[in-house]
Amino acid sequence: MFKIGDIAVYPVYGVVTVKGIEVKEICGTKKTFYIFKAIDSDITVMVPTDNTQMVGLRPIISRTEIPKIYQILRSRRKTNNSSNGHKSWNKRYREYAEKLKSGNIFEVAEVLKDIYLLQNEKELSFGERRIMNAARTLLVKEISIAKNLKEESIVGEVQKLLGE
Repeated sequence: MFKIGDIAVYPVYGVVTVKGIEVKEICGTKKTFYIFKAIDSDITVMVPTDNTQMVGLRPIISRTEIPKIYQILRSRRKTNNSSNGHKSWNKRYREYAEKLKSGNIFEVAEVLKDIYLLQNEKELSFGERRIMNAARTLLVKEISIAKNLKEESIVGEVQKLLGE
C-alpha cells in the first residue's frame, strides 16, 4: 500500500512519512513492518503492514476532497449526532476524541467546526480546547500537503471558513 517516501496520516500521530519497510521475526513468525516518522516530532512508529487499516492509516487526501472539508467548516449547523451544549463536557470530549482517532478527515473537520460553534455558546473545557487545537493542526497540515502550500496560508483559509 505504501512505499518509502510516501506521506500518510496515522490518526494518533498525525502526518507521517514512510522511512522504511522491514521484515522482522517475532515469536518465530516473519512480519513486514512499515517504519513511520511523524512529521511534527521525533516519534518513529513501526506498524505491521497487515494492520494499517485497523490503526486507521491512510494516504493524504486528494485536492478534490478539499472542497468537501471546506463545506463542512463553512456550515453553521452542528453535525448530526455530534455533541451539543446540553451534554456534559467529558461526554463531548470523548465523542470528539473518538472522531479524531478515526482518522477520517471529514470527521476531524466536523470536530473543529462543532467545537468552534460550541465556544460561542459556552466556555470550553481545557480538553475541548486541546481537541480543537489538535483538529485544526491535523486539518491544516494535511490540506497544506495536499495543496502543496505553506501551512500559514491554510490557517488563514480555515479561519475565514470558520468566521474567525
